[in-house]
Amino acid sequence: MKITDACVYPYPAGDSTPARMAFEARDLGFDSIIAVGAGVRPSPGAEVLRGAVIGAASIKDVLKQVRDPAVRRADVVSVNARDIAFNRAVVSLKEIRVVRGIHATQRNAFDHVAARSAAEHGVAVDISLAPLIQLRGTRRQRALQRYADILTLQRRYGFPLTISSDARSILEQRPVRDVQGLCGLFGMTGTEVSEALASVGRLVTPDSPVKVVR
Repeated sequence: MKITDACVYPYPAGDSTPARMAFEARDLGFDSIIAVGAGVRPSPGAEVLRGAVIGAASIKDVLKQVRDPAVRRADVVSVNARDIAFNRAVVSLKEIRVVRGIHATQRNAFDHVAARSAAEHGVAVDISLAPLIQLRGTRRQRALQRYADILTLQRRYGFPLTISSDARSILEQRPVRDVQGLCGLFGMTGTEVSEALASVGRLVTPDSPVKVVR
């Protein structure tokens, strides 16, 4: 079971190299990171997986972008969430492994239909720690509520969760102990956090169907 930070942005999107972020991740208790927008080389730090994040206005645009060679080379392809119709459709695409940015969508943009489909297709919903650390006031409370809503659906339907720092610098990476504390703010238990941190391995190399809890 590998403990993975499901999204970091090394240089050039951020200010730290993939190798430096891999070293930092290892010291913070992670076995691997998913690096977006950077070349990946073997590292003596945490394992570095290649990630791609798709931002698209329509499913047609998503299908176009997944054919991009850079996206096809990625170990984990994610897509930014949008409205309810988009989210219901995107979780059924075989190329997509993670739906991100759910905290920024309207409430109910990820409903029971999307949750059931995500569980059936083994698509994860990402919990980004960045809104919990960087936002204040009403916007932070809204993010906490959206994550609590997702957690309720996850407990019912059993789709995977991932947890990411969205760090663009080693200064924004967080130790596993802090991840536990931040996720506890919206009711996630320690066991659920551990399962979410370990879920990337099952997304990359699925070895069994995902059980749907009714």
